[in-house]
Amino acid sequence: MRATAISGSAQPRLTNGVRLQTDSVTGKSVLLHPEGIIELNETAHEILSRCDGRTLDDIVHALSEEYDADPEAVAADVRETLADLHQRRLIEYA
Repeated sequence: MRATAISGSAQPRLTNGVRLQTDSVTGKSVLLHPEGIIELNETAHEILSRCDGRTLDDIVHALSEEYDADPEAVAADVRETLADLHQRRLIEYA
């Protein structure tokens, strides 16, 4: 799915077997999945921590408000991050 094709009403969530947590050794945010572990940057962590039933538009709005950032720029970053994780089969959409 292309980043621009993700609907604002989509509800991203982690796929079964994938967990967002903090690495106990490094203190960094990671995604644990059956094939391994992915260390997340701050942006990806902030996005994924909001994948709790909220829509893509809700996530963009929350991040734009919290970081006083341009909603269009935030939307592009969120869509790009989610598209990458979806391609890797780490998230799915409801």
